[in-house]
Amino acid sequence: MGDTSCPTQLIDGDGVFSVSGIEEFAKAVKLSECGLSYAVVSIMGPQSSGKSTLLNHLFHTKFREMDAFKGRSQTTKGIWLARCVGIEPCTIVMDLEGSDGRERGEDDTAFEKQSALFALAVSDIVLINMWCHDIGREQAANKPLLKTVFQVMMRLFSPRKTTLLFVIRDKTKTPLEHLEPILREDIQKIWDSVRKPNAHKDTPLSEFFNVEVVALSSFEEKEEQFKEQVANLRQRFFHSIAPGGLAGDRRGVVPASGFSFSAQQIWKVIKENKDLDLPAHKVMVATVRCEEIANEKIASFSDNEEWRHLEEAVQNDIVTGFGKKLTSIIENCLIGYDMEAIYFDDNVRTSKRQQLESKLLQFVQPAYHSLMGRLRSKFLEDFKAKFDEALERGQGFAVSAHDCTESFMSAFNEACKDAAIEQADWDSSKVREKFRRDIDAHVASVRMKKLSELTSLYEEKLNKALSEPVGSLLDAASDDTWSAIRRLLQRETETAISGFSSALSSFDIDRMTVEKLLAKLVEYARSVVESKAREEAGRVMMHMKDRFSVLFSRDSDSMPRMWTGKEDIKAITKMARSASLKLLSVMVAIRLDEDKDSVENTLQLALVDSSNISTSNRSIQSMDPLASSSWEDVPSSRTLITPVQCKSLWRQFKAETEYTVTQAIAAQEANKRNNNWLPPPWAIAAMLILGFNEFMTLLRNPLYLGVIFVAFLLVKALWVQLDISGEFRNGALPGILSLSTKFLPTVMNLLKKLADEGHRPTAPDVQRNPEFESKSFRNGLSSTSTSSEFLFS
Repeated sequence: MGDTSCPTQLIDGDGVFSVSGIEEFAKAVKLSECGLSYAVVSIMGPQSSGKSTLLNHLFHTKFREMDAFKGRSQTTKGIWLARCVGIEPCTIVMDLEGSDGRERGEDDTAFEKQSALFALAVSDIVLINMWCHDIGREQAANKPLLKTVFQVMMRLFSPRKTTLLFVIRDKTKTPLEHLEPILREDIQKIWDSVRKPNAHKDTPLSEFFNVEVVALSSFEEKEEQFKEQVANLRQRFFHSIAPGGLAGDRRGVVPASGFSFSAQQIWKVIKENKDLDLPAHKVMVATVRCEEIANEKIASFSDNEEWRHLEEAVQNDIVTGFGKKLTSIIENCLIGYDMEAIYFDDNVRTSKRQQLESKLLQFVQPAYHSLMGRLRSKFLEDFKAKFDEALERGQGFAVSAHDCTESFMSAFNEACKDAAIEQADWDSSKVREKFRRDIDAHVASVRMKKLSELTSLYEEKLNKALSEPVGSLLDAASDDTWSAIRRLLQRETETAISGFSSALSSFDIDRMTVEKLLAKLVEYARSVVESKAREEAGRVMMHMKDRFSVLFSRDSDSMPRMWTGKEDIKAITKMARSASLKLLSVMVAIRLDEDKDSVENTLQLALVDSSNISTSNRSIQSMDPLASSSWEDVPSSRTLITPVQCKSLWRQFKAETEYTVTQAIAAQEANKRNNNWLPPPWAIAAMLILGFNEFMTLLRNPLYLGVIFVAFLLVKALWVQLDISGEFRNGALPGILSLSTKFLPTVMNLLKKLADEGHRPTAPDVQRNPEFESKSFRNGLSSTSTSSEFLFS
């Protein structure tokens, strides 16, 4: 292919189509760039009639020519293809194997017909080369061949306008004006004799063919004249497809980029001896070529650097201007398709363009969805942060939710518009709806959390405001304990409800929900009281014992009670136990509904008054009011302590407080014994009578009085030191045991102090004076007093 005409064998002598050959030829002559601006010329005629020679002189090609000096034989085998040199627009010429050749024989005419039909199917201009002296003959003028070709042409559903240029070679003296009518008349007779389908029964020859006639002188005898005539004919091939040109009214042109495929398919159909439907073939060629172009554009799109960077960026972050960038890339791809497929069938081109656009959109859809997902996630995170920030600033919940929602929905809509691809009709409303649902779900979640926190806050306040006061009131049980608890509950509940309602107003929730929350808070307040009451009821024994201990062991001034013997222990015990029973009756049931009951009377009758009932009256009472698991006036849901439990508790209470009463009685008796230490009067009178002599002895000898006085001081000192009255307060035996352990150490301590007093140094002698001597008696008295104080100490 060093020649600019690029001669190439398209179909060999055996009818094999050279696909690689035509593809190489198309690349060499840049056929695909021509669009519809190209023409195809072919030549047919008898073998050795100078077809190749004519083409080489007419189009400056380099087809192989017959060497006349070697004899007349077949030169061109099959069909050859070349580009016409120096002719615009691009013109392709096909040199067909000559007909009526001895090499194939008279019975092998199939290839002649196939090649002739192929030439008529793909060519805009068909040169029919014939000798001047063969005009009027049957075989030499190719009449049988033309008749067969015309019959086959009738199978075409729509006519393809082809120019038949009859080239009369070796023109004689007979003028062309006389030869041309004969030739046209023969062609018309052939056309009229051909059987036509009903659709083309009355179709004239001119609908299928333009018939042109040209005569050339003999190449061998009048070479210069031949060349001059060929040069003039060559001029007619310039701009042959322009209006008025040789092929100016052609129809059904295949774009240049589809020529090689079209020729291949046409030859395939002809070889298979099938009906050749050129319109369907045109659609088929357009379909194949448009698909090829579309696939090339898809491959080009996938390799596009800008698209790759965009796709990679979308996987990692949000891309601003994604829609505009991708729209531009897709638009450029579609423009490229339009430019290459512009000459193919409109319907096919449009259909394949739509398919290309659909495939491109499918190709980029994952990236679009990825971007939309990232946008939704990013905007949702920003919304959460902005919403939390607004709430932290103290802005109302409903106002914050509304403002943030409107702001972010507007921004998200703009982001969706920015991501939108013009070629795609993807509806982003579903994404927006999902984003709105995400926002609403988050707002609902935060609302629930805030309401829960708010509810917990007020529940905590109620718990703090009710729990300890209720416990205190129950501990100090009295007739109006539950009235005070009800007032406390009502007051604290109203305070909490007021604050809670005010706080709920900022959440913009429906009235029914508000009422449910308020009712829940009221119920919680009651549950706090009930829970505290149940808790205190579980410690009722401890409270009763504490109440009894306080009332029994302390007087009305809360001072410790001294059991001197004047107190009425029985009355005090009854009073303390009555108070404890009062506490028990208060804690028996929950009384938040102001319902009256007879629990206290029942307990009083069964536990206190039963001790005052005589034996005869007891026999009358055949039924114990506490022998039951429920109270008559109190439902089980509000019962804290059942009657049976009350009876058991009271029995346990009496048993555990009995020791305290016994101790008080013992202390009182001991105190009485301590206060009556003087002997009886008769003993005193007996002592005076029987001890008269000893008394008189003491009066007669005063020294005995001194000894007795000293003994008194010693005994008094021991009394004080040993605290004998205090030791015997707890009983005689404990007092004796205690004194026995303390007596000897106390005596030794007194003796030691006396010894220490005796060893004190005496004061230095001083000059006597009357004043000192006058005071000596008083000093003696003073020393005696000091020694007395020492003994008591």
